[in-house]
Amino acid sequence: MKTMLVISLTLLSVLAASAQIIKFGKCPKPDVQADFDATRYVGRWYEIMKLPTAFQKGECGTATYSLKSPGVVGVLNRELLKDGTTNSITGSAKAKNPAEPAKLEVSFFENSPPGPYWVLSTDYEGHALVYGCTDFGLFRMEFSWILSREPTLSEETTEELHAILSSIGVNVAKMVSTDQDAELCSAMIQ
Repeated sequence: MKTMLVISLTLLSVLAASAQIIKFGKCPKPDVQADFDATRYVGRWYEIMKLPTAFQKGECGTATYSLKSPGVVGVLNRELLKDGTTNSITGSAKAKNPAEPAKLEVSFFENSPPGPYWVLSTDYEGHALVYGCTDFGLFRMEFSWILSREPTLSEETTEELHAILSSIGVNVAKMVSTDQDAELCSAMIQ
């Protein structure tokens, strides 16, 4: 037990130093989008807000989803770094349980464990709210993204999505906005 505590505290220290959202306790089990339809979800989404992560440091973030094969969604994430270069990563996502299609697991690297990507809410044409959480013994690490089909999202919709996150214990005050300024992001146009 003492070894587990030392490992957990070490992991907490490392992750906290890299701007991850770490909390005591187990991950919540929020409701997800009912009757999620991956074919309607594909296409480009603009990142509006996120909980800070160690692996996303840029602005102008986009996620482009495509159908790779039945039940498998292709993922292309892109961002503009401070030095003007574009950072991108590709991966794939699939539902662990076909009966719960909104509970996706995304993988970016071969032989690495997939991460949770749960679609809590989407209207497919305007917004999407994504949440992921991983348990690490006494702690949990949370991720969340508010996405939009356009580079902006109404304040009313953002507040509605914040309310969903708050209802499961996410501190929305920790979320950071992603700069989607047209001039800044013009370097990202494909």
